Amino acid sequence: MSYLDVDSNKIKPIIDELNILLADYNIYYQNLRGFHWNVMGKNFFDLHNKFEELYTDARIKIDEIAERILTLRHSPESKFSDYFNLANVKEAGSLIPDVEMVTLVLKDHEYILKLMGRVVKMAEEAGDEGTIDLMGGYIGDLEKVSWMLDAWGKDSRN
Repeated sequence: MSYLDVDSNKIKPIIDELNILLADYNIYYQNLRGFHWNVMGKNFFDLHNKFEELYTDARIKIDEIAERILTLRHSPESKFSDYFNLANVKEAGSLIPDVEMVTLVLKDHEYILKLMGRVVKMAEEAGDEGTIDLMGGYIGDLEKVSWMLDAWGKDSRN
């Protein structure tokens, strides 16, 4: 790893966590696809578009996380059977009310944000600036969209 100025002994735990993040994002992505396809009701237009925006963003992040693992000279997990075993995010049924869909997305965000925070701490200890930079942007993006989804679910009369 001559181009990386990172302690190789400290990389393996980061790789393990990045593979969990990759698993979480893959299941999160598929949950969003199902929500996008199956959302119904008066919030259809808003949520149909929002779920598409979120799964498009997740698809990009999936690729970037896998490429970060490769940059660190390891192999990303790529089988759904492994994703199901590794992930904190759980597969969701998509024939549920729209408000419940949003609640599940926010729960997924909670898992993902906690994991990203752990990855940042481990990367700081290892001097892995590339991973810190990648996660920092992701955290800000996910916190903002979580705030927006949470606000969407509030009663505006209060």
